Amino acid sequence: MMGRAKLVLAICFFFFGLTAANAAGVRNFDIPAAAAGPAIRLLVWTPCAEPPKEMDARGAIFFSVPGCSVTGEKLPLIVISHGRRGWFGGHHDTAAALADAGFVVAALNHPGDTWRDASRTDSLSVLVERPADIKRLIDYMLESWPDASRIDARHIGLYGFSFGGYTGLAVIGGNPELRKGLSNCATSSLLACKQLESGEVPGQPITPDPRVIAAVIADPYPAFVFSEENLKKIAIPVQLWSSDPAQNADGLSGCCASTIKQRLPAPDYHFVANAKHFSFLATCIPKETQANPTACTDAPNFDRVDFHRSFHTDVVAFYRKHFADGAGQ
Repeated sequence: MMGRAKLVLAICFFFFGLTAANAAGVRNFDIPAAAAGPAIRLLVWTPCAEPPKEMDARGAIFFSVPGCSVTGEKLPLIVISHGRRGWFGGHHDTAAALADAGFVVAALNHPGDTWRDASRTDSLSVLVERPADIKRLIDYMLESWPDASRIDARHIGLYGFSFGGYTGLAVIGGNPELRKGLSNCATSSLLACKQLESGEVPGQPITPDPRVIAAVIADPYPAFVFSEENLKKIAIPVQLWSSDPAQNADGLSGCCASTIKQRLPAPDYHFVANAKHFSFLATCIPKETQANPTACTDAPNFDRVDFHRSFHTDVVAFYRKHFADGAGQ
């Protein structure tokens, strides 16, 4: 195990290594409440020419530049969907790495399913509205965000983790089956399953967003709502990441991606040996680990700092490959 000082030093070197040439600016924005849904809080990371600073955000340590002026034009956009009861800062190191590489990154708090507001977590309404939240986020970034003119609308990608992985698959055309009689729903603890089995139906259709042209999906959950027939119809490239079932014996939702792998058309699949489900979340410093040991503690033989370094390299390369005319470079 790393000592406290050694771990902090490793994390600092990790982030400052990523930002040697560029940094990530970061700033909060709000999507106003409208007929389409409630207000949505979001955090946007952007390319920035200033050196990064250490920020304390809800106890998490970010290495970014608050309010930095956006650097660059025709920038690709990546939208991030967090996991069950997560928040828009849960993948802040991944967002910063993408911004360092020349992407605009927008992460939102899904209404009713965050650490602060879990009033509708696991409900049918959340499963229906999460994909709609992403559409509203993209609309905002292209139409109302103060630097919307800097985004290249031809190059929009998505990153989704756990319930955010479900969200991403729905957004890119996975067509989840939210109906009574799903084979795994009878034994699931999901409130949505209980609602479906009692005869409730989705309040609105789930429609894909064709503006998303590449997606990175990590440990998507729930997977059983996606049939092979529907997933095979996904027409955009998907990079699929899976944690290790051997490290997820505690039954955490979202482990793992093996069931989805077989149903997708030729995904760029990555199995991460010894990774726990929460190993995809941002690297924690000691005080974060003390406050939230479940999300921050990895297997004894797993180094989240090293993993995230290679993970970010692969994720950036994937988006660049599929934004083929030079975006993000």
